[in-house]
Amino acid sequence: MSDYRTTPAARYGQAAGVAVDQGLRSYMLTVYNYMAIGLAFTGLAAIGTYMLSVTTDPAQAAATIKGGIMLTALGKALFTSWLAYVVIFAPLALVFFLSFRVQSMSVGAAQTMFWVYAALVGVSLASVFLIYTHTSISRVFFITAAAFGGLSLYGYTTKRDLSPIGSFLIMGLIGIIIASIVNIWLASSALQFAVSVIGVIVFAGLTAWDTQRIKEMYFEGDDSLTAGRKAVMGALSLYLDFINLFMMLLQLFGARRD
Repeated sequence: MSDYRTTPAARYGQAAGVAVDQGLRSYMLTVYNYMAIGLAFTGLAAIGTYMLSVTTDPAQAAATIKGGIMLTALGKALFTSWLAYVVIFAPLALVFFLSFRVQSMSVGAAQTMFWVYAALVGVSLASVFLIYTHTSISRVFFITAAAFGGLSLYGYTTKRDLSPIGSFLIMGLIGIIIASIVNIWLASSALQFAVSVIGVIVFAGLTAWDTQRIKEMYFEGDDSLTAGRKAVMGALSLYLDFINLFMMLLQLFGARRD
C-alpha cells in the first residue's frame, strides 16, 4: 500500500506529480462510479421486490400485516416465513466471500459479485417500504447522500491522518453489531435509539476514514488487474458506509406507517 503523501512528484518532479494526480482522480472516479452503480442496483431491487410483494387486490392477497398491508404470495414468503432469514443473511455471506476471494478474481468477476451483492441487499431492504412512509425514505436518502458527499470530500482533501481514529471506529462498529443482535431478543426501543445515534457517528467517521484509506491505496505502478480489484473493494467499503448510514438515519428520522 502506498502513502499518498510520498508520491513520485516528490522524487521526480512536477511532471510525475501531474501524472499521479490524473491517475488518482481516474482511480477515485472509478471507485465512486462502481459505488453509484451498486446503489442503483440496490434501489431498483428494493423497489421491484416491494412492488411484487404487496397488492391492493384482496383476491391476490396471501397475508395481511400490520397497517392493513396485503402481501402477495411472494411477499408472504419473503417477509413472514423462514425465507426472511435467508434474505437477511445471504448478502452477509456473499460480502465475506467477495472480501476473501477478490484477490483471485478477475476485475469483471469482482464487479459482477459486487453488483449481485448490492441487488441482494436491495431485496433485504425492501421491508423498509413496509415500515416507513415512502416520503420519509426519500427524504432520509437525500440527507444521507448530502452527508456522505461532505464526509467523503473531507476524507479525500484533509491533510490530517485519520488512521488513529480508525481503530476506535472499528471497535464502535463491533459494539453496534453486538448490541443490534442482543436487541433482536430484548426489543428495547431505548437500546435501538442508542445504537442508531452511535451508528450515525461511527459510519460518518468511517466514511471519511475509508475515503482517505482508499486514496492511500492508489499506486501509480499498479497493473490494471490490481487497480481494478482495489477499485471494487474501495467501492464496496464506501457502499457499506452509505447503506449503514442511511439505515441509522432512517431509524432516527424515518416516519413509520400507521
